[in-house]
Amino acid sequence: MFCAATLLPAFVAIYYISFWLRFEGRLGPTEQREFLLTVGWVVLTKLSMFAWFRIHRSWGRFVTFYDLIALVQATTCSLIAVVLIFRFFLSEPTVPRSVFLLDWGTTIVAIGGARSLVRVLREGNWMSLLFSTNKVPVLIVGADDAGESLLRSILRNERLAYHVVGFVDVGNRRVGAAIGGVPVIGTVDQTCQIAQRHGVREILIATEELSGRQVRKLVDEARQCSLEVKTLPSYEQLISGKVAIQPRPVSINDLLRREPVQLDPENIRQWIDNRVLLVTGSAGSIGSEICRQLLQFSPKRLILVDRSENGQFFLQRELQSQAGGAGLDVRIADVLDEKEMRRLLRECRPDVIFHAAAYKHVPLMEAHPHQAVRNIVLATRQLADLATECGVKSFVLISTDKAVNPTSVMGACKRAAELYVQSQAASAACRFVTVRFGNVLDSDGSVVQVFRQQIAAGGPVTVTHPKIQRYFMTIPEAARLVIQAGAIGKGGEILLLDMGDPVRIVDLAADMIRLSGLQLGRDVEIEFSGLRPGEKLFEELHVRGERRLPTPHPKITVADRKRRNPRAVMAAIDRLVQAADEKPERIIESLQQLVPEYARAGQPDQVIAARFPAASLPVAAPLSAAAVP
Repeated sequence: MFCAATLLPAFVAIYYISFWLRFEGRLGPTEQREFLLTVGWVVLTKLSMFAWFRIHRSWGRFVTFYDLIALVQATTCSLIAVVLIFRFFLSEPTVPRSVFLLDWGTTIVAIGGARSLVRVLREGNWMSLLFSTNKVPVLIVGADDAGESLLRSILRNERLAYHVVGFVDVGNRRVGAAIGGVPVIGTVDQTCQIAQRHGVREILIATEELSGRQVRKLVDEARQCSLEVKTLPSYEQLISGKVAIQPRPVSINDLLRREPVQLDPENIRQWIDNRVLLVTGSAGSIGSEICRQLLQFSPKRLILVDRSENGQFFLQRELQSQAGGAGLDVRIADVLDEKEMRRLLRECRPDVIFHAAAYKHVPLMEAHPHQAVRNIVLATRQLADLATECGVKSFVLISTDKAVNPTSVMGACKRAAELYVQSQAASAACRFVTVRFGNVLDSDGSVVQVFRQQIAAGGPVTVTHPKIQRYFMTIPEAARLVIQAGAIGKGGEILLLDMGDPVRIVDLAADMIRLSGLQLGRDVEIEFSGLRPGEKLFEELHVRGERRLPTPHPKITVADRKRRNPRAVMAAIDRLVQAADEKPERIIESLQQLVPEYARAGQPDQVIAARFPAASLPVAAPLSAAAVP
């Protein structure tokens, strides 16, 4: 803040200098007397005018040309006011009018120069010239207003450790000129050569003149030269709405298109607190989130089981600070290892098991059906049997909407696991509950992660089919549903989350492009690649014949239907597991016997024909912005 305490001595000095200049340095007693009698009036008038124009409020690093105009206006009004005061109110002493003119000019030069010097010192221009070695050398693409604004922002912000080497322009008309003292040293086509010549490490794109294709070409060339490229929207683009303001990564809740489902904490607390809990697949997206959610309560002990050494290591480091009074027990184990799991359950005596370990990628399981049977069906059967044998009170199986009228090996195996768990519920002391939900946004290997990588690479974003749609939920929602289901399930039920309406994948892709601050069709395109093996156009939440029954939680329902004969289910699963071990070619036949609604399609196009007879599959067809509602 530049206040009166600073301006007062400055105005006195400027007025004295004006006298000194007018009389060429020869100030006799008469001139000194005139100075002393009038300096108070002049300084008081100038302070009043400067306060009126609020000159002191704009003092600092953000002084601009318009602040200098205000300075001239305040100084001019002060000159006029002083002349009028001396003309009509003070007849003596007589001060030469040239003194006032000199005071006017000296005030503008001195005050304006001082303010400009403060800005230069605060922006650190001279520091950049002398000590630029610690800053990242960069090139700015765009020798225009947007580039000049970016340069000023870099100079003003000390936290931006950049040293701008120069500008590159879209054309060559500005090459050789300078912007803010920084030269325009080439064109966009020469960016990589210029960067290598000047030791540049990053390229900042600040112009609207580059098309999406030109940006992608520049990114590709820069990647080959190990250069990082960042695209920065201009203020004009932000204000006009051509790009979205994106101060953070794309929020998963922004993609959900509904309010996230919340827990009933009191009901869960009664079930969780002071219990020993075990989570399989704890290093996965869902399993790790279940662990985080469980630690918000007060379990006696939390056992984490997974075969991923790295995943368990990092999860343990993360959860140690959240565990509080709960014992955190991290185990490296494979749920398929029956002896190890029996030893673990007998040693730890868990009250509740959350079974989240399973394969989930549909195309991979189509290529490896024997592994799907072992990892999903056999692992669930062994763990469910061990839960009954070792006195576990509750067993929560995590299933998927792909188990409903499945067209894939993975979905059929999940349905087989559901059937086995339900078959055990009638006779076992353990309370078996199944939870069925849709796709989980941003889980490992999910479509959101794929889209994010494709958008970061400049596209195209690949969608299998324009009509494909899915139910979606967030990772925390999925974990909450599992915990809530375990709390309210009575045994043998399949519980479903109300996930709202299904979302078209092409709409999800368009949302992610828009929320990333890019424009569909201009910056990033969408292409259709065709359905993959085992993939359906849409998922369903209910098997034919299932009824939807309410539960105490408003967003959770029970999928109820007449249950299969437990002995028949166990015999069919025995045959399926035997086929996976001895006759892999009979796996599909065994799955269809166990899951009659499993309608396997030989080719992806047949899946479309079964659901949409008239549908055609455009492959690698780019999608324009107009095509997305």
